[in-house]
Amino acid sequence: MSAAGPSEGFPTELVREDLRGFAGYSSARTSAPGVPARIWLNANESGDPSAADPGGASRRYPDPQPAELVEAFADLWAVTPDRVVVGRGSDELIELLVRALCRPGGDGIVICSPTFGMYEVSARLHGVPVTDVPQLDDGLTWRVDTAAVARAAREKGARVVFVSSPGNPTANVVPLREIASLADELADQAVVVVDEAYGEYAEQRSAVTLLEEHPTLVVLRTLSKAHGLAGARVGIALAHPELATVLRRVQAPYPVPVPVARLALAALTPEALAATRERVNATLRRRDHLCHRLRHLDGVRAVYDSEANFLLVRHDDPDALLRTLASAGIVVRDVRHHPGLADAVRITIGTDDEMTALDTALGEIDR
Repeated sequence: MSAAGPSEGFPTELVREDLRGFAGYSSARTSAPGVPARIWLNANESGDPSAADPGGASRRYPDPQPAELVEAFADLWAVTPDRVVVGRGSDELIELLVRALCRPGGDGIVICSPTFGMYEVSARLHGVPVTDVPQLDDGLTWRVDTAAVARAAREKGARVVFVSSPGNPTANVVPLREIASLADELADQAVVVVDEAYGEYAEQRSAVTLLEEHPTLVVLRTLSKAHGLAGARVGIALAHPELATVLRRVQAPYPVPVPVARLALAALTPEALAATRERVNATLRRRDHLCHRLRHLDGVRAVYDSEANFLLVRHDDPDALLRTLASAGIVVRDVRHHPGLADAVRITIGTDDEMTALDTALGEIDR
């Protein structure tokens, strides 16, 4: 690991006042005395393994934050382990940030539509107001107006700002200089969360490189996309150590099951990471080919530039497009419920065979 400790502390006044001294649930794994143990009788686990798990690998409760996995993520992102919080996908980490920083019925979050729906869902479930600063659409790409975001956060007293980069469903990135400026502008009031679920597909380097100088910045990453482990539900938050401690305290016990931790560790070996890079490169080649194909397809009004593993497409008759693809057994994402996307669909980049099948189905539209 190359990172040193943070130069500035995290402003604890950004944490909900009623949670600043909150210790969280004391589980059997975290409350055991720090002495060598031979027999564990403190968690009411079964004394014998399940027939489904004869080796007993999952008989005991797991470490809430498996040390080996935390270390592996820290090595991957060149940060100290105390900055890493592992959760049940990015979804849980989004919820933890809202829970820890926003008073129910007060404070607030800022989003930039069209964007990932879980930011608003998490806020609504906690009774937290949502302010939307819509992205700007120039017909080829989308842009987050970070100056407008900062103004809205000030006016509304927002405590968390969510920025998706690359965006979903917009597939655009927010320049790092703008993220840094936004974090600086709101450093005394709000945490800026950069969701990099699709970061492996982007040309821009990760906002993790900004963490050292920006204590109120948080970066979310996941194994669900490029790493091919959506079913395992593994996400991480990379944050200032003091905020990371708060997030762990408000997290439900045992968020990382034993089989999931093992699978995640296997995905972070040098061999697995090399294979992931190869898959990413193959995906980018297929994406660019499909982009060219769609831009010459009858009825397509726009195909937005993408730095993710999908394309956002506007169509004259999205219902007809969806029906044509469905008749070929192909399901794409109808995103017309998003603000400003009344004519749009989102198409994920699949395997070579899947893209060939998609190309054949699209040929029916050209006839």
